Amino acid sequence: MGSPPVRGVDRGLSLLSAVCEAGRISLTDAARATGIAVSTALRILRTLEAAGFVSRDAAAEYGPGPRMIQLGAMALSDQHLADLARPGMERLADATGESAYLAIRGHGAALYLAIVEGAHSVRHVSWVGRTVPLAGSAVGAALRGEVPAGGFAVVRSGVEADITAIAAPIRLRERVVAAVSLLIPAYRADQARVDGAGELLTAVTDELSAALLTDHRQLSPALMAPAPAPSKSDRNRKTDEPDRTRLNPTEPD
Repeated sequence: MGSPPVRGVDRGLSLLSAVCEAGRISLTDAARATGIAVSTALRILRTLEAAGFVSRDAAAEYGPGPRMIQLGAMALSDQHLADLARPGMERLADATGESAYLAIRGHGAALYLAIVEGAHSVRHVSWVGRTVPLAGSAVGAALRGEVPAGGFAVVRSGVEADITAIAAPIRLRERVVAAVSLLIPAYRADQARVDGAGELLTAVTDELSAALLTDHRQLSPALMAPAPAPSKSDRNRKTDEPDRTRLNPTEPD
C-alpha cells in the first residue's frame, strides 16, 4: 500500500492543475474547482506565484507561471506542436546551415521549445527551455504578429550582439500560436543571405499554419487561449540573461 499523500503538497498540486487546465482562472473559481477554502487557496497560490509556478495578471486571475512553462518545455518539445514543426525546421537547417528554433509566448517572454541545430561549425546551440524578451527580439516581434509585409522580422544584434535573428509567426487562423526563428552569426548575415533565409522561413511557417487548420486539436489549451495583458510583475520580471558563449567556439566556416 502506498503512503498517504502529504496534504499541503496535494492541495498545491490540485491548484496548480486547476490553473494549468483553465489557462486563466480566478481565486474563487480555483478554490471551487479544487474544494479548497478560499483563504487556504490564496496562501497556496501566493506561494506558487513567489516560486514562479503561477502568475497573476492585472485582473487578478492566475495562469501558468514562467517556471511552470519552462519545466513543461521539455515535455512539449517531444509532443504535438514540436513534432508538427520539426520536418520544416529540419529543411530550414539543411538549406541554410543555421540553427532553427520553435518558440511560444510565455507570460511576457518568448520561450524556446525545440531546436534543430545547423551544420556550420560556428552555430547557435540549444536554448531550449530558456526565455528571451518579447521587446527587441525577432522572435518576440513574430509572436506578437508585428512582422513587416515580407512576413518575417529581422533583428541584428538584439538579444546577442553577434547574432542576427530572423523569425516568422505560425498562426491558427488569425491567432499567432508560435514562431520559428533562424539565428545566424553576424559575420554570415549579409543582406542577400538574410533575405533568402527569410523567404525559406516564411514558406515553412505558412505550411505549418495551414497544417494547424486541420490538426490543432492536440495543442495545449494555453496556446489556444487569448494572450493575457501582462501584469506588473510580468513586466518587471527579468528573463534569462543571454550568454554570448552559446556560439560553438570552433573555427569559422
